Amino acid sequence: MQAAGYGADGKDRASADHNTLKQENYAVMTQRLADIRRFYGLMDILKQKMGGPRTLASSSGRLSWPQRGVYFFFENGETRSTSGSGPRVVRIGTHALKKGAGTTLWKRLSGHQGTIRSGSGNHRGSIFRLLVGTALMARDGNCCPTWDNGCASAPKETRDAEQDMEIRVSKVIGAMPFLWLPVEDEAGRDSKRGTIERGTIALLSNLDREPIDPPSPDWLGLYCSRPRIRQSGLWNATHTNEDYDPVFLDLFQHFIHEAEDRT
Repeated sequence: MQAAGYGADGKDRASADHNTLKQENYAVMTQRLADIRRFYGLMDILKQKMGGPRTLASSSGRLSWPQRGVYFFFENGETRSTSGSGPRVVRIGTHALKKGAGTTLWKRLSGHQGTIRSGSGNHRGSIFRLLVGTALMARDGNCCPTWDNGCASAPKETRDAEQDMEIRVSKVIGAMPFLWLPVEDEAGRDSKRGTIERGTIALLSNLDREPIDPPSPDWLGLYCSRPRIRQSGLWNATHTNEDYDPVFLDLFQHFIHEAEDRT
């Protein structure tokens, strides 16, 4: 008679299923690690082609920018520890993902940058700024009760009261090195830029996964109010819980090879 929970050969089915799951998880992680290494290898090529990263603190609209593209931010002190050496990407973004949208790459970046003359900015027009602000407040014990209240606009007196925090956010984001990839396609949800953005976020996110290149213990994002930021290791919330299709890496490679050499 076959005992409950055992196969005909007498082996524990639960134990066998557990071992199979471990093997599957190991295979998934091994493939993801290989894809992350490929991604950073391509980023090294992009870095060479673009002549190295820029910072928003030293950037302006007078510099040469493509009309459309994808950007990749790094952060001082955040390095790869599993996939190799060098800085790890902490934020990925693009723009004009709605049909008919006219936002350019520089316009999106300048929204994250803030206002050069005053050093301030508008976190209601940049989710990146909003997220960094919540982290700064939690880490340093500052209070700005109107910062994350969900309002798309605010009266002048509110914006004036938020200015000190806006200035602090501008300094943090302005110091982050970033690279950009020209992708001159049409605006829309199915744009190739969107495919690269979604794929990169999903690939690098550590949310609900065995971590690869986890953030350092001092990473500012660990103080962010959004759990997805803390758990993914990225200043991104959207797409962090998705599976990635490695085919996006072929598209990424294509546009890197197409990019004009700026060196």
